[in-house]
Amino acid sequence: MNAGRGGGEAAERAGARILHDFGSAFRMGGFDWDLLTGTMSMDDAALEVFDMDRADYDGRPEGLGSRVLPDEGRRLDTLVAQALKEGSDQYGAYFRIRRRDGSHQWTHTQGLVERDGTGRPVRIVGVIRDATHELTESAARLGLDEGRRQRAGVVEGTTAALAYARTVQDVIDLLNDSHALEHFGAASLVMGLLEAGRIHLVAEGPNGAFVPGTRFTRVDEPYPMSEVIRTLRPRFIDSARDFADSYPVLWPHISGLGITAAAYLPLIAQARPIGALGLLYSDKTGFSEDERTLLVALGSSIAQSLQRAMLYEQEHDLAEGLQQAMLPRRIPEVPGAQTAVRYRSARLGRDIGGDWYDIIALPGGRVGAVIGDVQGHDTHAAAVMGQLRIVLRAYAAEGHPPATVMARASVFLHELDTERFATCTYAEVDLGTGVVQIVRAGHVDPLVRETDGRCRRLPVEGGLPLGLSAEFGRLDYPVTALELDPGQTLMLYTDGLVEKPGADLDEGFQWLTSLVRRGPADLQQLADHLCDVVADRGGEDDVAILLLRRQAAFAPHGAGRFQQHVAQSDPEALSSARHMIRAAVRAWGAGERADEIELVADELMTNALMHTDGGAIVTLRALNGPERRLRVEVEDRSSALPRRREAGEAGVSGRGLLLVDQLSDAWGVESRGGGKCVWCEFKVPDRTERPE
Repeated sequence: MNAGRGGGEAAERAGARILHDFGSAFRMGGFDWDLLTGTMSMDDAALEVFDMDRADYDGRPEGLGSRVLPDEGRRLDTLVAQALKEGSDQYGAYFRIRRRDGSHQWTHTQGLVERDGTGRPVRIVGVIRDATHELTESAARLGLDEGRRQRAGVVEGTTAALAYARTVQDVIDLLNDSHALEHFGAASLVMGLLEAGRIHLVAEGPNGAFVPGTRFTRVDEPYPMSEVIRTLRPRFIDSARDFADSYPVLWPHISGLGITAAAYLPLIAQARPIGALGLLYSDKTGFSEDERTLLVALGSSIAQSLQRAMLYEQEHDLAEGLQQAMLPRRIPEVPGAQTAVRYRSARLGRDIGGDWYDIIALPGGRVGAVIGDVQGHDTHAAAVMGQLRIVLRAYAAEGHPPATVMARASVFLHELDTERFATCTYAEVDLGTGVVQIVRAGHVDPLVRETDGRCRRLPVEGGLPLGLSAEFGRLDYPVTALELDPGQTLMLYTDGLVEKPGADLDEGFQWLTSLVRRGPADLQQLADHLCDVVADRGGEDDVAILLLRRQAAFAPHGAGRFQQHVAQSDPEALSSARHMIRAAVRAWGAGERADEIELVADELMTNALMHTDGGAIVTLRALNGPERRLRVEVEDRSSALPRRREAGEAGVSGRGLLLVDQLSDAWGVESRGGGKCVWCEFKVPDRTERPE
């Protein structure tokens, strides 16, 4: 049995050697193409046909691309795809390859398609052989004359060009191009789209070929376009006589063009007509089978491009309409400030995005400014943006401090379960004091433009984007405080404005600050200028811009006011409130008493947090009168009044009200419904006494 097995193996090796020698002698080899994995095994003889070493082949069809001529490769791909799609069990084709010495070689391949029980193709087994000696015969058999190759190249070139057409107008412009007629070999071209039972002529060429009265025609009229749309079949007109007899109404209007033949093709997508294409010739009569096949393929390619463009425009219009509906319909007038907002959609190759802006009027002469960007470029992003804008506005209007507004918005987005996140910047501006509180959630830094035009980037400490901070339990958003002097402009924007193709973000910031510095002083003109420059630059992302300029000498209700909620479990809020009070006092021209006011306010807030159940609300307001005063109020929900008492030598408490009494000019306690308010006042110089 061992001897028998050995003899069988020897015979098998001998047979393989004979097959190898046979393949080498006749330059024929075999391949096994696994369609599921994409790998293609080739024997040595097959690689010899391709003039390729085993070490240079990676086992995939794409590895043969260096040998197969590009046009031939596209034709082979189409042939194989058609065989697989139509259920064929075999195919064959002649094609040319480029050998290592640069010479061209005719090659022939034959493949057998294997399918599984469901009819799905899973494998192709075939042979490849050198067909150099059959060149003339093969070319004749396949009809690969130069004219046919040129026409096939026209279809391929047109299809490739249409792949970049995003809109219906792109397709029309391509067909209206003067070079298109040269490529098609036609004297005139017309295309109509089916709209509500009528055919709308949208492309015609060359100039002067338009027939008056045919811009809109009905499907039931005696025109060739109407016929091919009704029947869904192409109409090939072989001669001028054929044209005149078939369409006597149209022929008198075009007979002067010297038309000798015409081809009208229905543009069909998903088994329904969307229009028709007409090619009119003045130097030929009749159409061969190859020409008819190629023209039908051309019509199919144009129809698919048109349908893709129509769907793109419908989706884009839907998304744009949704986004415009979600953006604020109008921006409120803000006493004490000038504002300008802009939104620019990146239409080139992109869908609508989730960029948004908002301006929120708040009590006490304050205003909230929001800029944000939801991840993604689709209708979902626009819908999420609208919901997020509404909740941010609601949380801000409820009186929550900026950090709380941002944290709650992040929780809301996370609970939507959209798998989207958003970047955002929220700034609350007190237009009376100029104090600005900014919170940033993964967004780009804002800019500040000075009154003389100089522009600087404003580094703002930030947290995670909205949605992600809630997911990872990092809802602490630090607050950055600054003073916005009269005439200064706060600039918020999305990253589409600062990002430049091929440049890093720092270069983008430098470019933007230079652009703003050289831009017009008027706020509306500056916003238009920024959008125009971005449009010329060809940005690939949407852009939202919000500009806010503080005006001089604004005092709401006769005075300025600053207010912040300090939560009992939020130590950052206490620190932020101290910082805000110091900034507000300096902005009101009372910097010489800033330490005293901050110390007293801190003492009152600490007492409220330690001795009551709940948070506190601290308010700082400027009171005008015979003498100017700053008033600090701290409200809590406890009705128990504070007691002034002496602290022992080792006591660590009891000195709070003594400190308030010593540092302030007046203080007291007021009942406020279910709680109380402890207040104190400080005399400060009048604004007119403030040194420059």
